[in-house]
Amino acid sequence: MKSVTTLAIIIALATCHNSFAQDHHKGMSLSAPVRKTQPRTQVKDTVKNTVTVITEEMPSGNDLRANSLVDEQKRALLDDHKIIYIDGRPTTITQQHQDSIRGLVENFFYDQFQSFSDPAAPYFLFMSRNADLAMGIGGCVRIRGWYDFDAAIPANSFTPYLIPMIKDPANDRKLGATPAGSTLFFRVIGKNKKLGEYQLYIEANFNGYGGTDFHLKKAYAQINKVTFGYASSTFSDPAALPPTVDANGPANKISPTSILVRWMNTYKKRFTIAGSVELPKKAAVSTVTGKIGTASQTIPDFAAFLQYNWGKSEHVRLAGITRALPYEDILTHQRHTKFGWGLQLSAVAHPISPITLYGTFNCGEGHESTTGDLQVGNYDLVPLPGHETDMYAPFALGWSIGLQYNFRPNLFASLSYSDSRYFPHSPREASEYRYGNIFTANVFWNLTPRIQAGLEFDTGTRKNWDGRCRRSDRLGLMAQFSF
Repeated sequence: MKSVTTLAIIIALATCHNSFAQDHHKGMSLSAPVRKTQPRTQVKDTVKNTVTVITEEMPSGNDLRANSLVDEQKRALLDDHKIIYIDGRPTTITQQHQDSIRGLVENFFYDQFQSFSDPAAPYFLFMSRNADLAMGIGGCVRIRGWYDFDAAIPANSFTPYLIPMIKDPANDRKLGATPAGSTLFFRVIGKNKKLGEYQLYIEANFNGYGGTDFHLKKAYAQINKVTFGYASSTFSDPAALPPTVDANGPANKISPTSILVRWMNTYKKRFTIAGSVELPKKAAVSTVTGKIGTASQTIPDFAAFLQYNWGKSEHVRLAGITRALPYEDILTHQRHTKFGWGLQLSAVAHPISPITLYGTFNCGEGHESTTGDLQVGNYDLVPLPGHETDMYAPFALGWSIGLQYNFRPNLFASLSYSDSRYFPHSPREASEYRYGNIFTANVFWNLTPRIQAGLEFDTGTRKNWDGRCRRSDRLGLMAQFSF
């Protein structure tokens, strides 16, 4: 009851003060820079007119619509930047030049693998005079705090798999906080006569041991249609995941990062197709029998997706992955390989301007180490019942749905539900995980385009094959500043 009351208070306060946030945003918004001789008011008028045209213009031909309140909030960030010319300011600022600048900045947002928790486009942009090259250095400072009411989870993230199944009065409640998720990134976007369009990206965050160690999250290069480096797997669709304060996200979340080579192309702005060869991580093999060991990977993963876009932030995607899963028979020292697969259908849509819908459904055999709850355990390969040295890839599935309502572009609330289920031929232990789910309710408020606060209530359940079930509840807070 207290959490519901707190949510109501936050929403009321945010609504009352929303006009202040919008006024503050207008005061700090800058369009593509104009000559110094022009007064500052003309810069503001240029931004206002540009945004109005984009908001009211209806799509024609192959143009993608961008008329939701979510897109309007993104446009506020698009206009909130400072450009520094690295080779001298151009003598004349034309509309074509401004469009080129805006097109480059949009690449920071409309990414096939952009998630809600990813950092926003940087405030400071270094740009060439002809707008063929943009370089941005940015990131975010993010602090999360939480309080577990019952069955406290021994981790920073809210993960049903980790819910303790035995009641412990000394540790059933817990207060915690972490700066994990604070991020720094560097991106270069440009055009070259020989190479065409290219992009370089490096991102690192503080998600290491204790949530404070600095480690690499992404590092890749993209030249035209080809991406190579350490990037989000082609099997994932981060944009279709509902917004959450908690870092774990939905119980069925698929978001692996791999060293890969990917080809991706979009036809007529509507259809996108991609395929990749990805360096696999070691298969999560169950070794409970003591007669099975892990083996090194020798065959890459193959992933692909087909996507249809009808808006800049609206699409439906079908993705798949195939995996080779090796293991060793310790008694004979023989190497064996099983094969796994995974499928995911995902979508994000704005049926009307203030509403956003999210949805994912995934299933497969031997893909468990790529998906939310199940990646905590060793479920890619498990012993075949009655055969301690013969392994198989068990079946698992998961799904999530989410509804977001924007009261204003900078104020929204969302509800989501996710579920992850495991279907072995026969569980070895009665206490083994059977399924887990999470229900999430939250509210987010962008005080300015770059300052965000969030409040969230999570309740999750773990159920074992013996029928034992336990629930955990968490109230979480987040404060984030992007730069």
